[in-house]
Amino acid sequence: MPVKSGGDAVVEALVAHGIDTLFCLPGVQSDHLFNAIFDSNGALTPIHTRHEQGAAYMALGAAMATGRPAAYSVVPGPGFLNSCAALATAWAVNAPVMALIGQLPTVGIGKGWGLLHEIPDQTAILSQLTKHASRIDTPQEAPRKIAEAYRALISGRPRPVGIELPADMLSKKAEVEPVAPLPCEDYPVAASGDIVRAADLIAKAQYPIIFASSGAIRAAVEVRALAEKIGAPVVGHRLGRGILDARHPLAHTFTSVHPLWKQCDVVIVVGARAHLPLQTWGWDDRIKLIRIDVDPSEPDRFQKPEVAILGDSLATLAAINEQLKTCSIDAKPRIAASRDRQVQFADDIKGLEPQLSYLRAIRDVLPDDGILIDDLTQVGYVARIAYPVYKPRTLITSGFQGTLGWGVATSLGAKHAVGDRPVVVISGDGGFMYNVQELSTAVRHRIGAVFVVFNDGAFGNVKRMQQELHGNRVIASDLLNPDFVRLGESYGLGAQRVRSPEAFRTALEKAIASGEPNLIEVTFGEVPSPWPFIELPKVR
Repeated sequence: MPVKSGGDAVVEALVAHGIDTLFCLPGVQSDHLFNAIFDSNGALTPIHTRHEQGAAYMALGAAMATGRPAAYSVVPGPGFLNSCAALATAWAVNAPVMALIGQLPTVGIGKGWGLLHEIPDQTAILSQLTKHASRIDTPQEAPRKIAEAYRALISGRPRPVGIELPADMLSKKAEVEPVAPLPCEDYPVAASGDIVRAADLIAKAQYPIIFASSGAIRAAVEVRALAEKIGAPVVGHRLGRGILDARHPLAHTFTSVHPLWKQCDVVIVVGARAHLPLQTWGWDDRIKLIRIDVDPSEPDRFQKPEVAILGDSLATLAAINEQLKTCSIDAKPRIAASRDRQVQFADDIKGLEPQLSYLRAIRDVLPDDGILIDDLTQVGYVARIAYPVYKPRTLITSGFQGTLGWGVATSLGAKHAVGDRPVVVISGDGGFMYNVQELSTAVRHRIGAVFVVFNDGAFGNVKRMQQELHGNRVIASDLLNPDFVRLGESYGLGAQRVRSPEAFRTALEKAIASGEPNLIEVTFGEVPSPWPFIELPKVR
């Protein structure tokens, strides 16, 4: 067997599993990992950032935009902790992110000696934010442990994995035997009896609704076939947007479908938590719940289902559709009612201006497969309920984690991964400054994302709550900002300032056409609150 350093063994194992990019920040504990990357002759390309948070968010953006695994590397202790917001977000949004975390020399782990970057039980922290965590203690272990982590990454419910790399392991040399990639673990197979029971409930339904999220992306064709067969509205929330094209008469958001909850009798939840309806919209014995998921911890969450199917969404829905093939259902009246509801919803929210006009400009300029990334901002909140999404993975949000400030770096990872497809990120002035230093990364690596900053001089949502809910006790929410255009230009970006949706549309067209990183500042004042359309009341 060939003699290799631990760093060489790690890099070769990553490349063998199809990892060709590493979002990263080097440091003393990872010197020999980066020596191995240098010696790989381009087999593994480092994209280095200005902050550990940026490296982890870039891996997250790449994973979310493609559905494929992406990896990042940071030093232990403070470097690892700086990346934890991204790891927590990867957990929340079911993203296959591999975290390669530096570690102390093996002899000092857990000793409390006060070595550089030491924190108490880093392994325990890592294990709480990942579905699989391990440490490579010798070069010989590297191929096997990388293979095991990668198999966990691509099996079952996608979530991040973590591997610790002690500094001395990376430098040691030993005879290392390669390990071939391990096969993905099989998805659970739905029981035939559950398929029959679910199909029977669906066939008898008068007012069915389908809720689909990231666990249903690979089953988009089957979701549409089921919806059209039975005339059921399909609700995509956050990462579920685009599973059914927004132009389809059965496509809905949580907000638009909310009035239909009053009469719903069968709820089909596919690869989703559906926490809003199941927790807050009201429940009674007239509702029959069908849940389809690969994660055994999900089906009994919130409400007990009539039928809980542990299985892959694609295979399960295909089997249900086959069972319903001979069933006669007049879907036309339901489809017409769904379309009427779409029209009414558009009228209901028409007062959310100028947010809607800015979103229309983005939708008109982006191609169907262009990606919009929603940082937490007033326009972003409206995007959740009103931005038309035509394909899966083209509206990227931080899910229930609500990760303020993730947008800049996440957009860079997404853009790097999808190549020529345009990527636009919308941030407020507050969130934008969290990772503003990554504008340097955009220019250094020529990653042509478009950064849109809606500048209202405040943490706008916090300030509104202080004004409206807390007796105008406005505190710690006003901001002092730099000149964003001059800031962007100082980094070497194209930068523009606009004050209207019409000017914004023109600026966005120009920015995307350039193919280079661009910043657009939108001066922004107080706008109508979207929350009455998001925080919806109990209706049954």
